[in-house]
Amino acid sequence: MTDGLEILPVRGIGEIVAGDDLAEVITAAAPWLADGDVLVVTSKIVSKAEGRLVEVPVDGEERDQARAAVLESETARVVARRGPTTIVQTHHGFVMAAAGIDNSNVDRSHVVLLPTDPDASARRLRDDLLKRGLDVGVIVSDTMGRAWRNGQTDVALGAAGIEPIRDHRGETDPYGNELEITQIAVIDELAAAGELVKGKIDQTPVAVVRGYPRSGIRDTDDASVLLRDAASDMFGLGTAEARADGLRQAAQLPDGPEAALPGNPVDPAAVDRAAAAVADYLSRATTVAPAEAVPGSGATAAFHLSTLDKSPTGFMHLGADAHRFRAALAAESIATLSLPHEDGIRLELSGT
Repeated sequence: MTDGLEILPVRGIGEIVAGDDLAEVITAAAPWLADGDVLVVTSKIVSKAEGRLVEVPVDGEERDQARAAVLESETARVVARRGPTTIVQTHHGFVMAAAGIDNSNVDRSHVVLLPTDPDASARRLRDDLLKRGLDVGVIVSDTMGRAWRNGQTDVALGAAGIEPIRDHRGETDPYGNELEITQIAVIDELAAAGELVKGKIDQTPVAVVRGYPRSGIRDTDDASVLLRDAASDMFGLGTAEARADGLRQAAQLPDGPEAALPGNPVDPAAVDRAAAAVADYLSRATTVAPAEAVPGSGATAAFHLSTLDKSPTGFMHLGADAHRFRAALAAESIATLSLPHEDGIRLELSGT
């Protein structure tokens, strides 16, 4: 617990160019820095000092093509696209718009990339400040949007000398409840706090947070612990990936009596939604009618599909229509089995 925090802008940083010593620049601008402070440093000046700039044409189609090439080189995978916005996962593991490539606060003939290793950048800056007798935490920050929320906030891309997560799991709240999942992303919250005094157009790329207790410091702590691994990420798939995965699952729906249904009740509203989803895509000759579930089959509902067109083409369309309906039911968490019937196809349904 803290008695209070101060968030102080560091003014007078000036333009940073490749090879600049950030520790020297920052201490010259903020001679009042003290042990225990936390520096929040915008990733852009770290990138500039490290020479992470790419030259691009100043305008026209050539500029757009150059930016697209840079984006491709910085992208590990595309997560989503909508209009001019591309959300990607960078080689660092960050999921963000345009791989963090930025053309603000830099001349138009260049774009700025993220630091190659923001955690290593934070460690170097902290070590350089330690050599000057200052024991401070360092956070390298950048701006990100958030899923499901408007607006943007700064987050930590790299960190050194500060506990990245405050883990409350196993502690007891004032009402006697044991906390099970509470982990506070400390460095993200401090990065966002620093942005309140840095701003976007004030050319104040460094802030100091004073008063936060840097307890439990370990040299091995860094911002990478905030990256959720694929196994625990419930929202890791991008739009194109999720669609492709859904199509693969639709192509792998089981058939035949050997496949077991779980025997759970089927939501009639979910069935109606599935039927409505495919209604305009079924052959005019195809009919879909409710049927009685076979006792002991594990099904709790059933449908009978038949066709008025008894030609080979008509039966081919019937099979395609049955699969469309099954895929729509699967999207509603309804399991199905497709079984032959004397004049068509029988679908056995069960909730999953």
